[in-house]
Amino acid sequence: MRTAEKHDATKSQRIKMNFRKINIITGHYGSGKTNVSVNMALDLAEKGEKVTVVDLDIVNPYFRTADFKELFGEHNISLTVPTYANSNLDIPALGFDMNGIADREGYIIIDVGGDDEGAKALGRYRKVFEKYDTQMLYVINRCRYLTKEPAEALQLMYEIENASGMKCDGIINNTNLGRETDRDIVLGSVAYADEVCREAGLPLVAVTAEAGYLDGIDKAYPVNIYVKKLWEEFGDEAEK
Repeated sequence: MRTAEKHDATKSQRIKMNFRKINIITGHYGSGKTNVSVNMALDLAEKGEKVTVVDLDIVNPYFRTADFKELFGEHNISLTVPTYANSNLDIPALGFDMNGIADREGYIIIDVGGDDEGAKALGRYRKVFEKYDTQMLYVINRCRYLTKEPAEALQLMYEIENASGMKCDGIINNTNLGRETDRDIVLGSVAYADEVCREAGLPLVAVTAEAGYLDGIDKAYPVNIYVKKLWEEFGDEAEK
């Protein structure tokens, strides 16, 4: 069960995130894009903005924004999920009126599955996104299998772009090893992220990690950790 704690990531270091009307967050499975999406939604909500989160991860049944219904409810964040989200049916079904969602007041954050199927689902709504101020941000994690090298991260980004028919607008460096993350891991990812951005011709939008690991790092965007691996959650329960 996810903890509905107060969103209290340190603000003193936080860059001002340049949110647009529609913010699409994509990346490889395990990159941490869902945790980034949750923190962005809470950040906006705490500023008094109206926020809608759309869970467009139709493939992965774990670590999805649909798991945070209670937390979002406490912060007046609207949540839209696939037809079969949080059930025991793993069917890639969509029932979104994306035009209606995009017309809502406030900001939209879309958490997209990080594979071809997720990107294809995103592409279904490309014409809608073209009518609004939209950005697609690509989340990278140097510690994640298949994106440890810049060339691998770039290849996956190009596959997502090709499958969705959309282009990424910026990159978020969310390098982490779950509870094994430390400052050295975050610092060690800086050159990696710079190379990915340089080769892609895209700006580095933010470096995300818990506040204590971000001192002296440019474009720091401290986050709380809401998404945990299942074995980490069980460990937390055992410690109580």
